Amino acid sequence: MAKKQGRRAAVKSDRSDRRSSSSVPSNREDSSSRVINPNKRLSMLNTLLFLIVSPAISSYVYRMLYASNTDLDSSLPYVYQRGLVKTDINYQEILTENAKVSENTSIRHFPNPVLAYVTPWNSKGYDLAKEFNSKITHISPVWYDLKSQGAEFILEGRHNVDKGWISDLRMKGNALILPRFVLEAIPMDMLKKKKQRAKVIDLIITECKEMDFDGIVLESWSRWAAYGVLHDPHMRKLALQFVKKLGESMHAVGNLQLIYVIGPPRSDKVQEYDFGPEDLQSLSDDVDGYSLMTYDFSNPQNPGPNAPLKWITSTLQLLLGGSQNLSQKIFLGINFYGNDFVLQGGGLGGGAILGRDYLSLLEKHKPELQWEKKSGEHFFLYSDENNNNIVKHVVFYPSLMSIAMRLDEARSWGVAVSIWEIGQGLDYFFHLL
Repeated sequence: MAKKQGRRAAVKSDRSDRRSSSSVPSNREDSSSRVINPNKRLSMLNTLLFLIVSPAISSYVYRMLYASNTDLDSSLPYVYQRGLVKTDINYQEILTENAKVSENTSIRHFPNPVLAYVTPWNSKGYDLAKEFNSKITHISPVWYDLKSQGAEFILEGRHNVDKGWISDLRMKGNALILPRFVLEAIPMDMLKKKKQRAKVIDLIITECKEMDFDGIVLESWSRWAAYGVLHDPHMRKLALQFVKKLGESMHAVGNLQLIYVIGPPRSDKVQEYDFGPEDLQSLSDDVDGYSLMTYDFSNPQNPGPNAPLKWITSTLQLLLGGSQNLSQKIFLGINFYGNDFVLQGGGLGGGAILGRDYLSLLEKHKPELQWEKKSGEHFFLYSDENNNNIVKHVVFYPSLMSIAMRLDEARSWGVAVSIWEIGQGLDYFFHLL
């Protein structure tokens, strides 16, 4: 095992969920609730069809970013060399190419930090983290929950820890190991009482030291919102003070990193329950990074794209404003899962799908994939039969082009990226990183 000393690295742009334990990702609590009238669902199908545009976006801009004047192909990622990053894709091409990887998987094409989530219920992510270790700077296994037990607190999840896997990662590369901790504890007493806060901080730091972690990814904001903490100005202030104190303590005892999970604002203006630019600034000295959940834009009540590009841009604009001095601390969320929504004939329904589900749908329905220019995502329509009813579906799932565009957006802002979660995607996505 590589020595830990000196492993902590600042989140800089120039260095080389929260979900429940289910096999399929669910919508996050702090995604926007955009409920539509069920009577409009038929018109939504027609709207999606009108949004189809002929392929208009090529890989030219990306090639200009990566290619030298003298040696165009050798400087491009493998999937660009094979001409796979485009809008006019077809299902056969995806089925044929998705599992192919180049011989050299160590070259990084995205220059900023990459945080990769892995989950214990999806073992593929563990294997991909080792295979593409050199492309990842931070790895967050989803292992821990901190809960209330009477007046005390318990930390659950150590049974998930795979020390052999951690050892393999550290022998292969320099990625920091930052397990995700979800703060499930009832916040009222914990935030109000200094001794209670100290107990929680001590539990976290002790676990990091005993298990030789490089820090943690903490998720608590969405939980605090559910308890109503963020609507109370005094409690909201205490919540921020807790995060600040945790970061201070982690830095003091062992130079441990703290990355904090935040959701995107729910409207075009920051509300009291949103994590906004002032919060970002107030915690900047004590939090090493922010995992921004820019996905789950749509839901079964409002079917549509997973993370429209314009929404991502507006979210970054709200958080960072005209100043990008904290941009290097943002890990822009990119989903490696998709959604299969019911449009007509089956009531409200559908939800998240993984890469294997997506490939199965392509094999079964042989659909025509279409590019939605407005959101910068690919989708397809299909129908099946359920109890003698014809049910119409729309499927949005990441493509090489949609991911490439989001990585370009991250470059333009100087932000890092976080991926939920790497085991849910297709293998060739990694060639863009």
